[in-house]
Amino acid sequence: MLNVSDMHAFYGKSHILQGVNLQIGQGEIVALLGRNGVGRSTTCKAIMGEVTPHGSVEFKGAEIAGKPAYEVANLGIGYVPENRDIFPGLTTRQNLILGLKPGQKDGAGRWSMNDMFEMFSNLKERADVEASVLSGGEQQMLTMCRTLMGDPDLVMIDEPTEGLSPQMVQRVASLLKEIANRGIATLLVEQKLAIAMDIADRVYVMGHGQVVFEGTPADLKTNEDIRKEWLEV
Repeated sequence: MLNVSDMHAFYGKSHILQGVNLQIGQGEIVALLGRNGVGRSTTCKAIMGEVTPHGSVEFKGAEIAGKPAYEVANLGIGYVPENRDIFPGLTTRQNLILGLKPGQKDGAGRWSMNDMFEMFSNLKERADVEASVLSGGEQQMLTMCRTLMGDPDLVMIDEPTEGLSPQMVQRVASLLKEIANRGIATLLVEQKLAIAMDIADRVYVMGHGQVVFEGTPADLKTNEDIRKEWLEV
């Protein structure tokens, strides 16, 4: 579904991504691991078109490198940034409606607003409350659900469990599994190794703007050298 080949990206003169290669199949959960500052978030932004990628980014067989973010979104890639970009002055319900693509009706895709409310009763209880009063965990749920309302075929989720309670972390993990069950591919940027190892089909480890390891969670568990050099603090 997604094939990234020799992707580079820059912030000014800083060379952040230095030849990233990764692939994601339909319905697959792929975790992108690594310490802060190695380029994981930039990888998502470059795929999405928020940062200009140099190299090849193929989505469903078509080259999308260099397309603006709104075109990438319309092609079927959803993006949940780590800063939880909600619309604070709008209600929960209005935020979800904004996730729909132009001309798309609620329930026309794999997800509906009722699906979101059934999975997350907190959002249902606060459906007509301004999103600014939601807790951090509820805002994270809202951001993920709003992205799913657009019925993406691939969703990139950046640090979804950061700052959440253990209970909310488990609810995020359950949602990620449900996303995969509906045939949606997921690129998960996650700092919590235990969560990523539990739900991911495959993992990539990044270091210094490059992928330094690719394999299954079981492969990573047995590779002590990679964990010590690139993941442990």
